[in-house]
Amino acid sequence: MNAEIIAIGSELLTPYRQDTNSLFLTGKLNQLGIEVSFKTIVGDRRADLVSVARTALSRADLIIFMGGLGPTEDDLTRECVAETLGRPLQRDAKIVEDLRARFASRGWTMSENNAQQGDIIPGAEVLDNKRGSAPGQFVQIEDAVARKIIILLPGPPHELTAMFEQQCMERLQKLVPVRHIAMRELKIAMIGESMADKRAAAIYTKHAGVETTILAGSPGEVQLHLRAQAESLEEAQKKVDVLASALEDEFEDAIFSTQGESLEQIAGYYLGMREATLAVAESCTGGLLAERITSVPGSSRYFLGGAVVYDNSVKTSLADVPPLMIAEHGAVSSQVAAALAEGIRKRCHATLGVGITGVAGPGGGTEEKPVGLVFAALADENHTEVVERKFPGDRDRIRHWATQLALDMVRRKLM
Repeated sequence: MNAEIIAIGSELLTPYRQDTNSLFLTGKLNQLGIEVSFKTIVGDRRADLVSVARTALSRADLIIFMGGLGPTEDDLTRECVAETLGRPLQRDAKIVEDLRARFASRGWTMSENNAQQGDIIPGAEVLDNKRGSAPGQFVQIEDAVARKIIILLPGPPHELTAMFEQQCMERLQKLVPVRHIAMRELKIAMIGESMADKRAAAIYTKHAGVETTILAGSPGEVQLHLRAQAESLEEAQKKVDVLASALEDEFEDAIFSTQGESLEQIAGYYLGMREATLAVAESCTGGLLAERITSVPGSSRYFLGGAVVYDNSVKTSLADVPPLMIAEHGAVSSQVAAALAEGIRKRCHATLGVGITGVAGPGGGTEEKPVGLVFAALADENHTEVVERKFPGDRDRIRHWATQLALDMVRRKLM
């Protein structure tokens, strides 16, 4: 069974309001083995709503409408779905009576336009709304050609989630074929999306029973999303795990996460496991590396601290970088990156030290040292490693690339 989720509201077509309900519903439907094939956002225009409803009925087995069940003139979901089905709305006197009583219990007089919330599509089961005034509706359509299920849900998230969990999940469990969906997410560090796909495609195209999606995550990260369906969760999981294992063999230690963890979580895991500590000295990243590390709960066990060393004098005073080194090689150089890592490690008495320097842009670049040039260094008591990279993108992306590189260096050092 496949589904289409339709979010209704002209405000969702502006930059100021985002549809989050569909994410919740997708997760719940996947638990039932229902694939979401389409997500649609439509404004509050009658002709558009009817058009969207007709299209959804032609291509989906389950259609969920979210929003447009209120009392105002632009709340047209009931009317448009009824028109699409050719079933004129019927007003339920009990729903209207209950609405009047609810308003009266709060000392209010119900406006007459609230009565339209009692308009029901013939044949629909009414879904009580304990958190709001708009009831939902659950409609089954079955003929010689196909069976369809239509659900009308209120738009406010606290109303929608309660109604779906308490009144729709059980109904759907009784109606949909038993299917289970298993998922895995593999994350790859410091390999481009096109190269990752080139290497992965030769493997995942041989596994027809698993849907594979490749996404470019944040700079320096590619995600492989694996999904499989089967009559049992064990069977579906086995399909996913077999493909995941083959992909792990291909990418080896470039894969840093197999369960959705972030790179800062994984680096922290290895630091904790090795009982190692870390300190950082950041120039072009301006504290972003420390922010990512400390976003992980419990990072105080392994992260001692660090310094943002923008000015050359601060590189010297906080990380002991020799002024003559800066004068000879420049602040953006492999030598200074190494000195930053070594100096901050000693200052903080850490197991490992990281130093980052570069040109994040948009200005400051030269032909010799262009925007995007980054040096990242990792030092322990015996050895210092320096990596030079030229990263694409704007200032924010270059800074994130640089922190991704540094975290990956820490991870690989401790594996």
